[in-house]
Amino acid sequence: MKNEIIPKATAKRLPLYYRYLKVLQNAGKEKVSSTELSEAVQVDSATIRRDFSYFGELGKRGYGYDVESLIEFFAKTLSEDELTNVALIGVGNLGSALLKYRFHRSNSIRVSCAFDVREDLVGRIVDGIPVYPMEDMVEQIKIQQIEIAILTVPSENAQTVTDSLVRAGVKGIMNFTPVRLVTPKDVQVQNVDLTNELQTLIYFLHHYVN
Repeated sequence: MKNEIIPKATAKRLPLYYRYLKVLQNAGKEKVSSTELSEAVQVDSATIRRDFSYFGELGKRGYGYDVESLIEFFAKTLSEDELTNVALIGVGNLGSALLKYRFHRSNSIRVSCAFDVREDLVGRIVDGIPVYPMEDMVEQIKIQQIEIAILTVPSENAQTVTDSLVRAGVKGIMNFTPVRLVTPKDVQVQNVDLTNELQTLIYFLHHYVN
């Protein structure tokens, strides 16, 4: 890889490229052009070539990209060759749905533990995942050496729980609450606001669809 900072927009597209390359691999395809990728993933070919250029020479002019080589490269780049354990904080309606989801698109991601305050959940195994009380969260995350957490707690508790996650050593948080969390610079937060996404979709439907 080149010694460059990869733009966040590029980083967000890498899993999309990787998933489609896996589809091509399963179909027995050995090479693919940026134009073919563009049509499949709905990203223009110039953007794809620019995204790939951040990582050096991944293809050859006039030949395209070798599917197997790209899969191996992106698997390593996305840490698909390592198992990443994730903690789920909050086993309400959304949290329960995420447990059932099982992150089936990736064999390298596993929710290994969950935390909640409800007495009817604590101490149980929910969809194969043990649920611990919130007061055990910091200790368990340290013991299990977990660096990524999914946050689905009520908004009023989001920042307090985040502070505890930081103390436990978590370095990445997927935040499903509408709260914009305050974290140290070395803790990455990915905000997933479903209401905001729906409102944006409705706006585009009303203003950009003929």
